[in-house]
Amino acid sequence: MKTNIFLIAGILVALLFLSMVLTRENPSEQAPLPAQGSIESFVNQMLSQEQRREEDPSVVDVPLAEPCEGANHTNFDCYEDYFKNTVKQQSIVYAFDALKTIYPSNEYARAQCHPITHVIGQEASKKFATVAEAYTQGDSFCWSGYYHGVLEGVIAKIGYTNLASQMDDICAPLAKARQYSFDHYNCVHGLGHGIMAITQDELFQSLETCNVLSDTWERQSCWSGAFMENIIIDNKNHFTKYLKPEDPLYPCNEAGKEYKGTCYLMQTSYMLKLTNGDFAKVFEQCAMADEGFQDICYQSLGRDASGRSVSNVQQTKATCILGKDFQQQSNCVIGAVKDFISYHHSDIQAKELCSSLESLELQQVCKSTSETYAKVL
Repeated sequence: MKTNIFLIAGILVALLFLSMVLTRENPSEQAPLPAQGSIESFVNQMLSQEQRREEDPSVVDVPLAEPCEGANHTNFDCYEDYFKNTVKQQSIVYAFDALKTIYPSNEYARAQCHPITHVIGQEASKKFATVAEAYTQGDSFCWSGYYHGVLEGVIAKIGYTNLASQMDDICAPLAKARQYSFDHYNCVHGLGHGIMAITQDELFQSLETCNVLSDTWERQSCWSGAFMENIIIDNKNHFTKYLKPEDPLYPCNEAGKEYKGTCYLMQTSYMLKLTNGDFAKVFEQCAMADEGFQDICYQSLGRDASGRSVSNVQQTKATCILGKDFQQQSNCVIGAVKDFISYHHSDIQAKELCSSLESLELQQVCKSTSETYAKVL
């Protein structure tokens, strides 16, 4: 179960990275830094919260019988039915209280927490007329899965045939309230999840559907939702044809060039799952990535090195040094130091990481990245 938790945690940190690299069509359309910064800090707060729960999950005092016992204890369909009925018959708040109650002691529910919150959001979408209304009742527990689920439900009601004509309108109220805010990002990212659901997990069709959105930032945010759904989908008792254990770089190596960066930023979390956390092996696999995208793959590994160690200096350093050459090691350090700053929301621990490196060249890369990234945050 730890593997699934690390997988989803890695993906969510990748989304944080992604919010840094989303580009716009021209300089006049640049999102203001305060808005982009708030996206990053909010995503990081959620990730940090979940990592701390995994280390020391607090026990909720409210007693609750296990919803799925015996043979159903590891049956996702059982949890799906339970939480749908809970939202329907009780409330959204009650459903989250139930999930939080079983979270500390139920390893399966903990590993499936993000997909379960998708289910709560899907059912909640039936109670409200707009996305904005549903969002006011939301809970960010388990990496904002509720908000993604709401969009899955909304898109299911619209239907694929009518979706293209309404794509720009779905998240417009949230964009109007605060453009490029966390809610805006979560909404458009959720579109990617919802499109995957309505297309029966057809990844490349979903990416093309995201392209209907007029705004570049929204399109790229939507892609991130589609790629994330593709990676976590096998946690829901079914599998995607767009992941191949025998080809760990797929689908990134077959995606269009415009999608590759988004894909590679998430793919290492899946690659580590395949190798049971063998970073040295994944370094080798990243070396086989498309030309021009190896560095992103190595940086993604650095993010995972930090994430899996909860930003421990010595463990992260030891992992990055597994890289065979300066290119691998330096990009791993770049990814790690960004994650350190995002996780701690400070550059103090990042400076400790930089100082721990024996190589002066790696120290220079680390310090330069830390200085630049800290200013943006």
